[in-house]
Amino acid sequence: MEPANDNLAADILEGAAAIAAWTGFKRRAVYHAVANGHLPHFRMGETVCARKSTLLAWIAQQEGRAAA
Repeated sequence: MEPANDNLAADILEGAAAIAAWTGFKRRAVYHAVANGHLPHFRMGETVCARKSTLLAWIAQQEGRAAA
């Protein structure tokens, strides 16, 4: 495994409940944001997933837009 991928499993949040717990959003809000294309995500089968690193970058981008 390449060094850049060593922590891949630790970077992935599996399921809306895991995404909600990590972000502090309500689980229903996660589903709503995913359905409307407002939250970066991917699916493994039927399970919605997200990378912590991608969510952190997305949050930073949202903060930049709010400050502008």
